[in-house]
Amino acid sequence: MTPRLDGLTSTALQGVMAAAQSLDAGRVDEASRQLAGVSATHPDHPEVLRMLAGIMGMRGQHQEAIACMRRALTQRPDDAVYHNTLGTLLGQAGEYDAAIASLRRTCALQPEMAIAWYNLGVMLTRCVRNEEAIEALQRAVALAPDHMSARALLADMLRMRGRVGEAAVEYRRVLAEQPWAGMAWWGLADIKIARFSADDIARMQTALRHPAAGDDDLIAVGFALAKAFDDNDRPVDALAALAQANAIARRRRHWDRQGFSAGVSAVHAAFSTEMAAAPPLLGSEVIFIVGLPRSGSTLVEQILASHSRVEGAGELPDLPLVLGEESRRRNQPFPRWCSAMLAADWERLGCRYLERTAHWRRRRAVFTDKLPSNWIYLGAIRAMLPGARIIGCRRDPLETCFSCYRQRLDNNEYTRDFHDLASFWNDCDRTLKHWGARCPEHVFQHDYEALLADPAGRIRQLLDFCGLPFEDACLRFHENVREVRSPSATQVRQPLRADTARAPAYGALLDPLRAALGMAPWQG
Repeated sequence: MTPRLDGLTSTALQGVMAAAQSLDAGRVDEASRQLAGVSATHPDHPEVLRMLAGIMGMRGQHQEAIACMRRALTQRPDDAVYHNTLGTLLGQAGEYDAAIASLRRTCALQPEMAIAWYNLGVMLTRCVRNEEAIEALQRAVALAPDHMSARALLADMLRMRGRVGEAAVEYRRVLAEQPWAGMAWWGLADIKIARFSADDIARMQTALRHPAAGDDDLIAVGFALAKAFDDNDRPVDALAALAQANAIARRRRHWDRQGFSAGVSAVHAAFSTEMAAAPPLLGSEVIFIVGLPRSGSTLVEQILASHSRVEGAGELPDLPLVLGEESRRRNQPFPRWCSAMLAADWERLGCRYLERTAHWRRRRAVFTDKLPSNWIYLGAIRAMLPGARIIGCRRDPLETCFSCYRQRLDNNEYTRDFHDLASFWNDCDRTLKHWGARCPEHVFQHDYEALLADPAGRIRQLLDFCGLPFEDACLRFHENVREVRSPSATQVRQPLRADTARAPAYGALLDPLRAALGMAPWQG
């Protein structure tokens, strides 16, 4: 028996081991039930604390999970498994720098632990440190050739680089060895231009019944199956597959739409009056691209990144990380500390952001930061980086929300339910309208449908807003072979298409989403 289980009774031991198996399968409620009695009898045992931390992390109780795991680590400070768990929890909380440090500590303590190298690769990917991520993932595969998630993520890297055929081959290899591997099925689905066959549908339906498939597999396969049904003009079946996949994901964590909306209102109130700010030109090398996922933001970035002066950096975590650092420094959550900020404080945060993102200015003078959820922080951007340009991406609300509902999006729990989606869309909409009216010279409202109707005219407007001279390459954005790290990676390498709307094919089936958005029913 492993030393970390010492001190547990036989009954407690069984409960901890069962909870660990359930957590590995992603079944958080099951794990919680199995651990309930054990946590009452052994509340301070480090392995019980580690299981509790895992349960809290999967339920979105991030800070409580981290605190619980740190309690466990005080008892086992040199245990590689414990550092690995802490690194994973820190990553779930969006504290990527600390997560990477913890996972590197894990790899140093136990270099042969494949899961640690995989987790490190995941965190490096989220920080857009892809070369380092590839090295970590390759190390994981070398140690454990049957680590299918690592192999699938390496295939994702091929897809991001436009090597779609090679990626598809690798996904298929993974599925040949592990037919229920959700990440591989979803990787194939995320190659938007590829179509699934009837045989693929049958294989996915079998995968959903496989006893080895965990909840993460079931969710990913469910989204892929919905794409397959959509490819084969079966909208009723597609919606049923989506409802099932989203329901599994929602069992772990419910989105608190009222609480989130109240938080957005609090941010608006914090920046309701003019406040001190950094020097006006600070941040002039940054273009923020914000909005809901699936609203055309990757397309905007691809257009701008086709300009000779612009580096397309992708979805950078740095702005929330900098604000998180300040929250910890002041021991208050954002935006409560904003009223106490002086101009020098905002300048310090702006410089900290530019220091973190200096990598993206090595080749070109201007870079894009395309993290969609940065719309929440527009007030902070205006205070700490007044020279930055902000592009708010807009697309038809029904198409945007339905596309989010159909997409497997990590850590976007508002996408699981139509009412949650509509509430989130409205929060983003009111924020973009507020700052667009307040700072029109710095916040540009970009309309996806208008771009489709007049590509040349709208692209010139984008470039004018960004202070960039027109370049013909921006009209030929689909020829740009740069690495694209988003679900639209394949699509933005194709010329503009006018037939991207999916809602008409579903007709009245989407009336519940229309109702949530305050739209009229389908008229057909």
